[in-house]
Amino acid sequence: QVQLVESGGGLVQPGGSLRLSCAASGSGFSINVMGWYRQAPGKERELVAYKTRVGSLKYGDSVKGRFTISRDNAKNTVFLQMNSLKLDDTAVYYCYRGLTATPDSWGQGTQVTVSS
Repeated sequence: QVQLVESGGGLVQPGGSLRLSCAASGSGFSINVMGWYRQAPGKERELVAYKTRVGSLKYGDSVKGRFTISRDNAKNTVFLQMNSLKLDDTAVYYCYRGLTATPDSWGQGTQVTVSS
C-alpha cells in the first residue's frame, strides 16, 4: 500500500517562502501523477499543482507565478516551492498521487500558516 508523507509546513510571514516535500513509499512501480491540493477552513479542497512523470504540469490559477512544483522520479518524491506567500495561502496542504490527475491516494496533510 502506498503511503505519502508530507513535510515542510509551518508559519511564515506574508511575502515569505516555504518548501513542502512529499515522499511516496510502498509503491513497486513508477507513479504517474504527483501533486498538491489545499483546503482552507470553510472552503473546498482546491488544486494547487500537479506534475506527471514525463513532465507535464498544471497550476491552480491562484498560485501561478508564485509556486513551483518539481519531482524526483527516482525517489517518488514531489516538492512544492512556495514564494511570495499571501494570507490566502493559509491552508492544509495535501500531497496526492494518481494514475491520472484524479487522486488515488492522499497524504495526511501539512499545515501552512501565513500570518504577520
